[in-house]
Order: sequence, then C-alpha cells, then structure tokens
Amino acid sequence: MGVAVGNTLSRTAQPLAIIGARDGVPDWDALTKLVEEWQPQRVVVGHPLNMDGSESDISQRVMKFARQIEGRYQRIVTLVDERLSSREAKAAALASGHNGDFAAKPIDDEAATIILTTWLNEQ
Repeated sequence: MGVAVGNTLSRTAQPLAIIGARDGVPDWDALTKLVEEWQPQRVVVGHPLNMDGSESDISQRVMKFARQIEGRYQRIVTLVDERLSSREAKAAALASGHNGDFAAKPIDDEAATIILTTWLNEQ
C-alpha cells in the first residue's frame, strides 16, 4: 500500500512509503508510526472503481479500511477515484528508467502520490 504526503497550500504531493499488508490486513504498526510522525489532518484513500465507474470487487474492503482509519486515528478520510493511477505511475517510472520489475521494485507510493495530487487539484 503506497503512502504519500501533501500540502494543501502548495497543492503538491510526494511519495513517502510503502506499507506492507498480509492477507489483506495492513501493517497497522507501520501506519500508526506514519500518522504519529506526520499528523495528517486528512487521509486520502484510493477508491478502486471499475473503468465504467461501478464498484470493483475490492471496493468494500477499501471502504472498510477507510472506516478503520477514521476510527483508529480520528481523521477525516476521503475516497478518491484511483482509476488509471497505477498505469500512470508505471508509465512515469518506466520513463524515469525503472527496469519494469514492479514486483521487485514496487511503485505503490508513486501511485499514492498521483491519487493525492488528484485530490489536491480538485480543492
């Protein structure tokens, strides 16, 4: 799971980290450390919609995750359409010299940056 941080004044975002997950459960300890360190006012979560805009198979899990973040950290959570963010991140990585082995060198944090930038630009 990619994590990015942003600034609403400058409307900029940058990659921060990639948080592991096991069997669909995020590494809550790692996420808690980031929340404590960065103290975000809001958490933007990518909403995995199908290309036609309908809910995807994992949309319910993402919405549950968003509710868990709200409960654990008392933060506002905003879901943002993440369609094409991974494709855009892969294209940018390849253009920057990535070798294309995204399993060995994931770019989830770059995709998170794109999702956050989308939200920032809509504000």
